[in-house]
Formats: sequence, structure tokens, C-alpha cells
Amino acid sequence: MTGRTTTSRSELARLGFAELSESLERIADLEARFGPDLQVPVSGSPALWESTADPDGALRALERLLERAPDELRPVLADDAATERLVRLLGASVGLGEFLHRRPAEIDLLLAPVTAPWSQQEYTDSLLAAIDGATGEDARLRLRVRYRRHLAQIALFDVLNAAPTEAFPAVAAGLADLAGAALEAAVDVARREVPFPAADVEATPLAVIAMGKAGARELNYVSDVDVIFVTEPTRDDEAGTGVGTDRAVLIATRLAIAATHAITDLAAEPALWEVDANLRPEGKDGALVRTLDSHVAYYERWAKEWEFQALLKARPIAGSADLGERYATAVAGFVWTSAQRPGFVESVQRMRQRVTDNIPDDEVDRQLKLGPGGLRDVEFTVQLLQLVHGRDDETVRVRSTLEAMDALTDAGYVGRAEAARFGPDYALLRLLEHRIQLRRLQRTHLMPSDEDELRVLARSSGLARSAAALETRWRAVKLEVRGLHERLFYRPLLSAVAASDGDIVLTSDQAVDRLGAIGFADPAGALGHIRALTQGTSRRAAIQRNLLPVLLRWMAEGPAPDRALLAFRRLSDTLGESSWFLRMLRDSSGAAHSLTTVLSESAFLSGLLERFPEAVAWLDEPEALLRPRPIESLLAEVTATTARHGDDVDGAAALVRSARRRETLRLGMAAVLGHLDVDALGPALSDVTESTLAGALTLARRDAPAGLEFGVIAMGRYGGRELGFGSDADVLYVYRATEDVPSEQASRAAQTIVRELARLTDDAIHPLDLDIDLRPEGKNGPVVRTLDSYGAYYARWSLTWEAQALLRARGAVGDAQLLRDFEHLADRTRYPEHIDDQQVREVRRIKARVESERLPRGADPARHLKLGRGSLSDVEWFVQLLQLQHALTIPGLRTTSTLEALDAARDAGLVAPDDAERLGAAWRFASRTRSALVLWSGKTTDVLPVDRVQLEGIARLLEYPPGSASELEEDYLGVTRRARQVFEREFYGA
Repeated sequence: MTGRTTTSRSELARLGFAELSESLERIADLEARFGPDLQVPVSGSPALWESTADPDGALRALERLLERAPDELRPVLADDAATERLVRLLGASVGLGEFLHRRPAEIDLLLAPVTAPWSQQEYTDSLLAAIDGATGEDARLRLRVRYRRHLAQIALFDVLNAAPTEAFPAVAAGLADLAGAALEAAVDVARREVPFPAADVEATPLAVIAMGKAGARELNYVSDVDVIFVTEPTRDDEAGTGVGTDRAVLIATRLAIAATHAITDLAAEPALWEVDANLRPEGKDGALVRTLDSHVAYYERWAKEWEFQALLKARPIAGSADLGERYATAVAGFVWTSAQRPGFVESVQRMRQRVTDNIPDDEVDRQLKLGPGGLRDVEFTVQLLQLVHGRDDETVRVRSTLEAMDALTDAGYVGRAEAARFGPDYALLRLLEHRIQLRRLQRTHLMPSDEDELRVLARSSGLARSAAALETRWRAVKLEVRGLHERLFYRPLLSAVAASDGDIVLTSDQAVDRLGAIGFADPAGALGHIRALTQGTSRRAAIQRNLLPVLLRWMAEGPAPDRALLAFRRLSDTLGESSWFLRMLRDSSGAAHSLTTVLSESAFLSGLLERFPEAVAWLDEPEALLRPRPIESLLAEVTATTARHGDDVDGAAALVRSARRRETLRLGMAAVLGHLDVDALGPALSDVTESTLAGALTLARRDAPAGLEFGVIAMGRYGGRELGFGSDADVLYVYRATEDVPSEQASRAAQTIVRELARLTDDAIHPLDLDIDLRPEGKNGPVVRTLDSYGAYYARWSLTWEAQALLRARGAVGDAQLLRDFEHLADRTRYPEHIDDQQVREVRRIKARVESERLPRGADPARHLKLGRGSLSDVEWFVQLLQLQHALTIPGLRTTSTLEALDAARDAGLVAPDDAERLGAAWRFASRTRSALVLWSGKTTDVLPVDRVQLEGIARLLEYPPGSASELEEDYLGVTRRARQVFEREFYGA
């Protein structure tokens, strides 16, 4: 039946109830059903409900408990303090409310006064007493019920604490100690369950080493407990006691499995948490249990860098205390020397990237742990500082994050102002994490998106009075934490070169260690650059002191921080006190970040920036200023330049070459920053080359006879508008004279133009190689011919390879009618009516010869980007053979573009779609990699390097995450291997 209550809706609303009608009806019903002898504490206890996280949920849980166990609740509700514990616990944790509903005998825990969490030994004694020698299902039930009883006691200490952020360290330590006690009890149960003689089991030591948050004694309410299991032989041959190595490993492995099952198996009482042993040597593929000697041998020989970092938190938590301590002592040396090991920087970057990659896109913004400004950012920074300075300073060798921060501050490695913000921020994030997990006793690190859940979290944590206020406060902390790495790690570096922070006493040697740990190959030189940039009283130095911590972090995240810092110093020296440069760095973080990316990833662009430092301004408006300029704009510029400086040919040519460098720099910056893909890069670079040649040709033919036409024919990748950075420009030169110009005079004038073109475009800074080796008769032929001479040669003497070369011939620069006439002439040769089997065999023979003879001595065919297996040459020769065979009848094949011709061949049914996809992917990959090589090194090369540093730099340019050198290598070899299979089948018929 439903009764009446004196409580009103307005009163419920004031107390924090949201479901007013339902809760009002529920109160009346409870008062009617249970009467005055079992008073429901609502109307008489407003303060109690006002301080409850979820009054509606607490009331629902109370109703269920009254229905399930009224007798057990009677003494609780008769005691005001116990009643408060009950309501506050039910309002904070649905999960613990369900536990009390399952196990009403445990309700009496609410009658005891709330105390601080116990020690691990006290928890262990309690759990062992509850188990009382039981095994099997009975032991699992007793262990888990007693564990959750203590968990509820810790939760009460947490929830009832007036300053929960200050209580967090004690709560986290208590949770870790309770977990250690559970593992201890589980091992005790396992020793009675494993099927071995009791004497052998007793003689087999098993140490459980806690890792991660359990090792640091900062565990969550619901968290995987990371562990490593260790044993050792105890055989005494003289006494005939103990067990040997193999026997010890066998028994200890069964003990570890049985102990894990005691905590995680399905049973009448739910599992406690996951026992995760994947941090052991070799991870999931490694033995579950090893001897201490085996662990040490593994860490000496085979361990990866991240494994040493994971050991920073290692702590004996259960089992053999002596063996556990000896393990901790043995591995400590590996931890505190890890920052000096080769590969440390790459490992650190890879660890951070793995964390980011594992977050689903729709969760990034709500992640408390792994997202930007989350707990992992804080913990990563503190651990990195410990690893850098812990080698020489034992005071920072602590496991807890907060204790480590205190130690780093006391030692002068971190400023006290930063540390004062760090503690509250970290505690706030951990408090939110705890409250979210406590709510349903579920492992999660996501902030709720539901407004009602956010409101409950705000009340539970005491951090805000509403959902919106909590969201605002959390996002402010996130923003602050995102800058924490810069403030804690990089800003103190300035104290080694200037008195920038009075409470930081970082020495030069310590600063060098810190710079070395984050990837600077010459940390002493880097410190010198920092000193040069920041010392003094100038406005520039003051701004640099504010900017450098952020810039250094970005540089360190790149593949070549030394190069970036040196280039930045040179750039700063060149621009001096330029107000726009300093203002851009100060006010545009996007532009500053882009600048460090360009300087770190490209030696080629760093060199060009020294010539055009003002190009840095493009980074402030990348969408507008890093776009390729249209060919019309480029031609208009060189036309104006040659007209304005016509009397000074060399001066005008210098300006034309300078414009080419500038526009190449623009395209390079766009490519590095992801504004330009390979399909757009080729035409853009070809347009730049075209405008350069147009300007040079105007200057070169200044003294040529009026009746002389001249043209530059683009060939090869230039003809296909597929140039990359560092590509040669393959060309042919053609001329035609009117009858008024004697042939000998025309020939001399044309040759003069060719010589002048080479001279005027010669550029030691950014070379332009005009390659004329594809001309008739090759290197033995004249450098320039008349149009009629080309026609006669191709009609009578041309070989198949020359027709093939003409497939990419395109009129580029010069007199338009002459260029069109040359293309028409070329069409008669490159699009034959018929190509017979002998000619096809000739194409194949030449291709095989190119593979065997032109590949550089010692080069790996699988790694050569141009001539290697499945690379550019394979795709281009395959497409060109199809063009020779079918272009006359299939108009789509009459193109100088490799990819356009491949698409046309696919559309015409000449190539299977899957095969076309494989060939196109290989061509694009090789083209991108070839350009990336030039951008990275500043040198032209066609071989995929084996050096890991170079591979890593190229991988970054190709938009791989940090630490992807091997992935790039595997991807390239895989893509080209698949393309080669298509090529051999379809080109050679293999």
C-alpha cells in the first residue's frame, strides 16, 4: 500500500533529489510498510541526504535492502552515525549496494566507526582468518566476501572524508595493500590446492611482484593488478631437501595459475579484478614464472627499453618476501641506467604514441587516463624525470607519483610553483577516476557524458555543485596538465644557463642528461644553443625564454631535435629583433609548432629557410600561403622579372633561380605539414620547373634571330608532371627557323640558347639538372635538332626504346606552335598502328638489362626506389608497354601521366582492378618515399636506407607515428613485393 509522508517535493529538490515524484512515493511507501519501529531517515535527516552523491539511487538501494534484510538494517537505522554511513555509501556506490544486497550479513560493517585504511598485514590476517583453511569454491567465496567488506570500509573512509583529494593517497595505498593481501591469501589457498607433495610445495618459493599502480601503492578501486611471478630452486643435495630449478618452475607456475583463479574465476561471488602478468619477460609469449636468475639474464640480454621503464614501479607484494626483495634489488640497476641506453628516446616516444593510438576516436575527449591532459601525461612526465636523474640521485628513486614529485622538487629538479599545481591537479584527476569506478565497481577511465551521471559525480567528489561546473573545472585542469610536461621537464633547463627560477638548481651536467634523455644527440651543444638564445636582456631573449620550453618539447618529439634547434638558432639570429617573427612565435602556437616540425624533419627545407627566412610567415596562414601557386601566376612573375631586369641577364637569372628556390620551399613546407599529397606535388613542382625554364629561355634567346623558334620538350617524370624533390628534369631541345635565317646561323643560335639555358639555371644551392640523355642517338647525338631532323630520325632510325621514351614527351616551354608540332610528330612514333612480338620482346629485354646493369653495385634490389623490384621502374615500364600496344585505339592511354594511363588501362579491361590498385599503390609509395628521402637528408638518393635513424625520419615525413622505422620498412617491402608479383605475371608473362 502507499502511505502519506510529510516530506514535500520542494524539500526533496533542495536535498538533491532529481526523481521527485518517484522518490516521494517511495518514501511514503517505505514509511507505511515498515512503520515507526523502522524509521526511514528522510524528513528528519536533511543534512544526510543533502551530502549524498545520488539521493535517488541511495533511496532505491535502501528500499531493496529493507525488503531483503530488515533485521540486519534495524540496528543500523537506529544509530545516526551508522545511518549516515549507510546512505552515503549507497549514494556513492551502486556496486557496493549490490554487494550488501547479496551479502546482508556484511551490513554490520556499518556499525563500526570509520577508520583509515589498514596495513597490508592487517588485511592479510583478516582474509586468512575468513578463509580459515578452506579450498575450492568455498575459499573463493570467503576470500571475495571479506575483500569486499574491507573495500566498503575503505570507500566509507573515502566518501565521508571532508577533504577527499587530500585523502586520495591513503585511499590508493589502502586499495593496493588490500590487493596485496588478496594475492597473499590467494597464494595461501593455491598451496593447499596444487597437486604436488606438500613438502615440495612448501619448499617452492613464489614471490609476487606488483607493477604499475599496485607497485606504486596508488591503486584504483577497480583496476587490473599487474604482476610478475618469480621463483628459485631450493635444492640441497647433501641434505636431500628442497626442489631443483625445473621442479620449482613447474610447481610455482601451478601456484601462480591457481592463485590467479582464486581471484578471477567465475564463482558465487563475482571476481575481484584481473591479474595481469603481461609485463613479464617476453610478455604473453613468455613463461608465466621464471627464476630470479632467468629474469636477470633476460634483462641483461633481451629486454626492450620499455621493460626497464616498467620496472620502475616493481615492488614485492605477496609470497616470499625475501625472494621479492632480492628481485627488486636485482632489477633496480636496469631501471636507473635505462635513460643512457641506446633506443631510450625512441622507446619513450613509441610508448606515448601507443597510448594515444589505443584510444577510440569517440573517447579521446572524455578520457581521464589516456587522453590529452590526462593522468598518463602526469605520470609519464614524472617517470621520465625520475629515469633521467635517478641514475645519480637515489633520493628520487621512489615508486609513488606524488612522492616522486616531492622528491624531485626537494632535489631542485622541479620548481616549487609547478609542484604546487601538480599535486592538486593529479589528486583531482585521481579522485574523479576513483569516484567513477566506485559508482558501479567497474573498470573505466571515461568521464560520463550523461548530465545526470555528471551531477552525481560532482556531488560524490565534492568538486562542484552541478554537472556544468564539474565539466568546466575538469577541462581547466586538463588544459593545465597538458602544459605540465613543458613546465616540469623543459622550463628548468633554462636554469642551467640563466637564473630563471630561484628554487631550481639544475646544473649544466643535469641539464645535459635531461636533453640527452629526450633525444638530443649532442646535448652539450644543444645547451649551448639554449644559452645563446636566452641570455641577455633584449626583448628577443625574454620572448625566447618564454617560448623555448614549448619549442624544445616539440623539437624533442621530432626525429632530429639537434638539427631543429640549430636551424632555429640560425633563423633567430638572421631575423634578429624582427617584430613579426617574435610576435608570430608568441601568439601563434600552430605556426611555432609547424616551424619546429619543418626544422626537425627536413634538412633540405632548413637550408632553404636560411636563404628565405621570411618564408616562416607562411606558417601563420598555411591554408592560403602554402598552397601551390598557379602556373599563370608563376609565369607572370618571371615575365615581369625578365622584363624589369632585361639589361642585366645574370641578375635577372639570379632572381629567377631565387624564385624557384622560394617556390620549392613553399611546396616542401606544404608537403611536410600535410597540406600537399604526392598527386598534387608532381604537377606543382613541374609548374615551378616550367616557369624557371620559361624565364631562363627568355633571357637565353635575347640575341637569337627573330625568325628562330625554340622549344623545350619535357620528358620522363617531368613530361608526366610527376617530379619529386631532387628529380632531374629530362628534356629535349627543338628549334625551327624561317627561310630568312640561314641554317648554319640558326644551328649556332640554337646551340647558344642551350648553353645559356644550362648556365642561367645552374644553381649550387638548389641544383636543376637538365638531362638530355633521352635525345635521339643518346649521348652521341646533337644536343638540339630542328623539328624536321627529329621527324626524319624517328621515321627512319628510331628504336623501340625511343618510341617508349616519347610516350612522356610534352611541350613545356617555348614557342607554342613549335611545341604542338613536336607533339604531333611524336604521336606518329609513340602511338604506332601495330607493335609486333619482336618489339615486345625487345622492350622486355631492355627492361631486364636495366635491372641487371643500371642498378648500382651492391644495391639491394628490394630497396631501390627507382629501379628496384616493384618500384617506379616496374610500374612505368608495365604501363608504357600497354601504351605502345593500345594507345592508338584507346584514347585514354594517350597521356604522359603514369597513373592516368594506369587508370585508363584498368577502365579498358587491360589490367584487373586489384592489379591496378597494387601497381598504383607501389608507385605512389615509392614516389613519396623518394621525395621524403630528399626532404630528410637534403641529398638526392634512390635507396631506402637501412639506418634506423634515417628510416625513422622518413617515416615521420610519411606521417607514421614515432618509432615506426620498422613498420615503414615492412610496408614498403610488402607493397613493392605485391606490385612485383603483378609485374612479373603481366609484363614478363611469368
